[in-house]
Amino acid sequence: MFCDLPTVPPGPVGKFLVTQMAAVAELEAGLISQRTRAALAMAKARGVVLGNPRLCAGTPDQARKAAAVKQRLSRARAADVLPYVEAARRAGATTLRELAAALTARGVPAPAGGSSWHPMQIKRVVDAKRA
Repeated sequence: MFCDLPTVPPGPVGKFLVTQMAAVAELEAGLISQRTRAALAMAKARGVVLGNPRLCAGTPDQARKAAAVKQRLSRARAADVLPYVEAARRAGATTLRELAAALTARGVPAPAGGSSWHPMQIKRVVDAKRA
């Protein structure tokens, strides 16, 4: 926001100018919000269905099945990564942070396509082994 400001003089005049610009920005944000709410209300009055029409809630049974699949995939991934964790331990890594750094340095892909491992992710891998 402030990158477009002209040079603001120091002192009370500068403070006044920044305060006025902030007030104008706040007014504009309020007006945008007001116009958006009005447009949504008009669309709803015309019968337009708002939101994602393909988004539908699943049944509790579907949720349980999805959770079971997710858990199975997580455990399989943990089993694939665990040998690297054990190798890092044999190499002297003792803390979760050191283990995470070792897996990152070794180039083991982090969960969800991340570029580096974090200590909590290592904890989850180790905990999955116990479960």
